[in-house]
Amino acid sequence: MVIQYRGELILQILRRCHRAVAATKSSAGLTSFHGVWPSAERKDFEQDMRIVPDFISEAEEKQLHEEIEPYMSRLRYEFDHWDDAIHGFRETERKKWYPKNRELLERVREVAFNGAIMPYVHILDLAADGVIKPHVDSVRYCGNTISGISLLSDSVMRLVRIDPQKYQQNGSSDSAEDTAYRQQPAALLENNFYADLLLPRRSLYIMSHTARYNFTHEILANEHSKFLGNPVPKTRRISIICRNEP
Repeated sequence: MVIQYRGELILQILRRCHRAVAATKSSAGLTSFHGVWPSAERKDFEQDMRIVPDFISEAEEKQLHEEIEPYMSRLRYEFDHWDDAIHGFRETERKKWYPKNRELLERVREVAFNGAIMPYVHILDLAADGVIKPHVDSVRYCGNTISGISLLSDSVMRLVRIDPQKYQQNGSSDSAEDTAYRQQPAALLENNFYADLLLPRRSLYIMSHTARYNFTHEILANEHSKFLGNPVPKTRRISIICRNEP
């Protein structure tokens, strides 16, 4: 029993080391840059927007899906989000997880966050014809890092450089903040530089600091879902999203 325990402990340590090394690798092969990027901004972006392919295995994807599917399947897909950012979705938050899935979330914390994550994990189920429109998550609801595991489907995420002052309001009025968050200005591709990122199924994305605050992010609809000119069909996609405190 002692030998078996030590063996499992060694495997856990090796797995953690592998994830940490993978997280430091460049996402260059999964990132396509468009427009004229200032060299300093591109360097910051490459450091702050990372993708870890095969962050979870097929078996781990299955165990995550099996835990959340009984609840998600009872929900209807919605097309009227409060900030008009998402269409064709259903969502929930979950605090308690089965032990094996809690271990997966602990791996996310180790790789993506320098500290604790918020106790409630956001689960976003996007229909095959659903879309996440360009937006910047409000500073009222999360801190400097957002990280998500992609289940069931590949997809393309687009990040467009914007003026963050137009997207985030720091005044004391909640109603003013909500209004500004709902009525976000368009991020025009012809005026701004941007990046398309291929998010493979079972990958982990880590969006932090400049990538989190200075860029809109969106999941492209199927008619626009291409990477390096090649179509990337998006079927139903579930993302398991972790954030840190504001």
